[in-house]
Amino acid sequence: MFRSFYFIYRRMKTDLQGSSDGCLVCRSGPSGPLQVQLGDSVLLPCSIRTPVPLEELEVEWRRSDSETLVLLFQDGEERGEEPKFRNRAHFFTEEISRGNFSLFLTDVTPADAGTYRCSVHTEKESGDTTALISVVRLVVSGGARAVSAGLGEDVILSCSVDSSEQIEEVVWKTDQDIIVLQYKDGEVLPDSSHERYRGRAEFFPAEIHKGNFSLRLKEVRTEDKGDFMCEVHTSLLSASTTVLLEDLGLSLLHVLILLLCIIAALLALSLSSFMCLKMRG
Repeated sequence: MFRSFYFIYRRMKTDLQGSSDGCLVCRSGPSGPLQVQLGDSVLLPCSIRTPVPLEELEVEWRRSDSETLVLLFQDGEERGEEPKFRNRAHFFTEEISRGNFSLFLTDVTPADAGTYRCSVHTEKESGDTTALISVVRLVVSGGARAVSAGLGEDVILSCSVDSSEQIEEVVWKTDQDIIVLQYKDGEVLPDSSHERYRGRAEFFPAEIHKGNFSLRLKEVRTEDKGDFMCEVHTSLLSASTTVLLEDLGLSLLHVLILLLCIIAALLALSLSSFMCLKMRG
């Protein structure tokens, strides 16, 4: 991930060299909110056109809503005063001498959402720019990784979704990438199912608005054994969970029938033996 942000810096440097607005503090990158998933990292851009001696430079990153100091560069050193940002907020030290004071924030939490201001002060002038972080969330979880079912029985494969964004698509697939059932743009699409699962796979419609996209698979067959993946997509994020369907043995009904057949056979054999003995006597 660190290397990917290095390439972002290279693009930012090129953008600034080609700019002609004469600003002290220049901002490159998206003009809208920076969409970040929980636990990920984010780069907040802040640069000056012409580098200045480090001893003449002071750079502050603060939360605009609370004036909390996130990170400070002063007297040639980086300092962080706020405990909740300690070890999470960083400059790229090798870039400071080139006029790049972008903030790299790691392990983003819900509390990190908000507006951040980069203020740059030199002996001759000052300037600032802002960046907005919007924290998004998509967590997809299942139950136990392995579930069991008897042949001919129904089984439920769990998939629960917790998302801050609107869910655009949920698709259940097998490990052969065969579609079992699909939900898209607010509708269940039973015709999307492969013929092997058509009429046997269903969601729980009353539970969908709660983020429950568990799958009921009816009349389990031997060929159903294997991994099933629940893939969830929003406009920004994708995530998935996998459930293993195993132990496709005889169902309880089949076992009971088999036992009854064995008992009936034993009774018939006993009765036959009894009749034979009686006839001999």
